[in-house]
Amino acid sequence: MNRKNFLSSMLPLGASIAAMGKGKNVEEPDASVKIPAYLKKGDIIGITCPAGFITMEDLEPAVTKMKEWGFEIMTGNTIGKKEFTYGGTDAERLADFQQMMDDRSVKAIMCARGGYGAIRIIDKINFSKFVLHPKWIIGFSDITVMHSHINRQYNIATLHSKMCNSFPSDRDTPEPIQKDSIESIRQCLAGEKMQYSTIPNANNKTGAAAGQLVGGNLKTLETLAGSSSDIFTKNKILFVEDTGEYMYSIDRMFWNLKRSGKLAQLKGLIIGGFKEKKDDSNEEFGKTLEEVVLEKIKEYDYPVCFDFPVGHQKNNYALKCGVIHKLQVNLEKVILEQIS
Repeated sequence: MNRKNFLSSMLPLGASIAAMGKGKNVEEPDASVKIPAYLKKGDIIGITCPAGFITMEDLEPAVTKMKEWGFEIMTGNTIGKKEFTYGGTDAERLADFQQMMDDRSVKAIMCARGGYGAIRIIDKINFSKFVLHPKWIIGFSDITVMHSHINRQYNIATLHSKMCNSFPSDRDTPEPIQKDSIESIRQCLAGEKMQYSTIPNANNKTGAAAGQLVGGNLKTLETLAGSSSDIFTKNKILFVEDTGEYMYSIDRMFWNLKRSGKLAQLKGLIIGGFKEKKDDSNEEFGKTLEEVVLEKIKEYDYPVCFDFPVGHQKNNYALKCGVIHKLQVNLEKVILEQIS
């Protein structure tokens, strides 16, 4: 994985939507994505638990690192709270997240961890102040709920990246790729235009395309289908990742994408990390991830790449959801670069 900064001209965004039902697509009104202000030293990052719980001790490596970056940290009331698997009750998690959304001094909100729980509060969040003064919402996995909802409803950029529970506790001996992916969070928040390149998979479909980058955890996206948080994918670059799913379940989720029209008019498709659950004995599914995906997109003509470094893994690089990117897939390498 090589990463570098670059400058390029901005492309206009023609946003559009993929409507549910029989794979048909309709146009949404043209609108340019709104990018929250990038952070500078001294700015405050709030940390809260809209989903799973985390202890103050487990939070410390992330707090230490972000302070080294020059940011101030505000820890929410949900840090250290535990309501079964959640970081507090629904009401507590909602109140904590809402307070940070409304606090003008907080310039970015990092979700402490994923797990499960964001969908239980998303419809109760008041986004009125956030729309007037956007800030970066940071996280992945269950936080795909936030990314998808904010993109669909408000067309505001968010940051898909590692969360606090992914910062290594041993700061002296983390793997270089782990350090590099955590550093990508700082670079994105500081406004650097990112470029990622990776070795191609033999099953990739070559080509080049530009569009708004959207996506996240595939299972979470499936559960949002038909709701007010469902993402539009027409004319966009879609990235997906997942973990702990049987291959038959992954196949079913890709059928959902296809039957709902989400694969039909993409600009490009990025397949990140997929940690499949081993098939039960005598219940082998018999297809690889690549075969599952290629079966669903065989009639479409857009670039597709596998093994992109995003997902439930150490090489989980920060991606700016909603921002225009260019995807280039050729026989030598794959490049994803931000162009706005």
